[in-house]
Parts: sequence; C-alpha cells; structure tokens
Amino acid sequence: MIEILNRDELARARDAGALVGGILQSLKERAAVGVNLLDLDRSTKQMIEDAGAQPCYVDYAPSFGRGPFGHYVCTAVNDAVLHGMPHDYALLDGDLLTLDLAVTLRGISADAAISFVVGDGAASADLDMIDATERALAAAIAAARPGARIGDLSHAIGTVLGDAGYPINLEFGGHGIGSTMHQDPHVANDGRPGRGYRLRPGLLLALEPWVMADTDRLVTDDDGWTLRSATGCRTAHTEHTIAITETGAEVLTLPR
Repeated sequence: MIEILNRDELARARDAGALVGGILQSLKERAAVGVNLLDLDRSTKQMIEDAGAQPCYVDYAPSFGRGPFGHYVCTAVNDAVLHGMPHDYALLDGDLLTLDLAVTLRGISADAAISFVVGDGAASADLDMIDATERALAAAIAAARPGARIGDLSHAIGTVLGDAGYPINLEFGGHGIGSTMHQDPHVANDGRPGRGYRLRPGLLLALEPWVMADTDRLVTDDDGWTLRSATGCRTAHTEHTIAITETGAEVLTLPR
C-alpha cells in the first residue's frame, strides 16, 4: 500500500514527526554513562503516553522478528545496528548508541533514528561513520522532489556510503509511512537512478541510511530481534521521515 496524504493528514504528520524528533533529542540528553537501556525504554514509554500518542514497536511482529517487539524504542549499541531490543545494560564511555523510534499520533506515524557516542570517548572512526550516514541522508533528501524516482534517492544514499568506503546491505532500508509505520515503497540504500516509483506530493518516506564498518552481513541475536554486524564491527544508522511537497521535501522528524 502507498498512501498519499491530504492537507489535514500532513498537518498531523508534522506533529507526529516533531514528537519523534523531540523524544529522540530528550533520550540523547539522558543517555549518559551508567544509564541503563531499560531506563531509556521506560522514559520513552512515559513521553509517548504524556503526548497522547501510541507506540509503533510494542506490538510490532513482522515475519523477520520473533513475536511482538514488546518495547518502546530500539536501542542498538556498538556492533548492533537495527532493531536493538532494550535489555539490562548500563552504557559505557565510548559506546556508539543508535536510538530508533516510531510513534503514531492522531492516526499518522513518524519514524526516525540517531546515532551518537556516549560520554567523552568518541573514536574518530565512529564519528566518521555517523557523519557518512548523515551525509547520505541529506543527499537523499536533496534528491526527493515530485517526479523523482525512488531509485534516485537510493542512488544518492549509495553513492555517499560507497564513496566513504562502507559496504552496503540491501536487506533493510527506508520505506513509505503514513497511517501505518511500514508501507511501500521500499527505499534501498543503493540503487539505479531513474528507476522505481515516481514521487508525488503528499507521499511520506522514512529514509534510513545505515552501515557497518567492514561488512555487509548481519547476524541476529538470541532475542530474535537485534541485528548485529557479522564481524563485530561498529555500526551507525540515521533516519528521518520526510514529506514530498510541491517543490521538494520537508523533513518532519526534527524537534520543535
């Protein structure tokens, strides 16, 4: 299913996006050395409920997971990159943490992710990898306009990540979003320009470049959800929900 939102729905999408962006910023500020991932999950629950929103992850049970996810935010540390299940772990100085959050507010969903280093022990290689995902996301947003093709966005992402020297995994990528969290079209993190669905005003897309430092292979934890690099290398993941407008793209998941 591909949804094209009307003016009222886009207004609600802006509110949902701002909520996601604000919660992620608050969690980043709370994610200090010694903070437990389960405490971050509890804080997320409280902020979602206080806003009158609904979590997208608690009952999320796709074919690739093991039963409902059961938590409010994805917390991926170091070699974990996607679907990181919160667990009893206290953050250490220098941990590379990715927070991925999706909520539904007044019937419209928004989805975003940020990666950052906890404390003061940031390695330059980690910062470079995070920067590459952020630049890849910016390139895809710049390519997003009415009449562009999904392949144009995928190519923009893949060019930045590839030029930075990172292997690219095509199993998981961006996606359409609207009244539900995951919709068509799929937005791979590499692709051929001029191919795929043609973008239209009112379309929402969650764009999410992610990389692993030295591999494109994933392994799954025993929890059935958390995806890690097959080599144990570090990872990074950046995501925004955007709306296609008459003139380009509007980033929705920035804090107000």
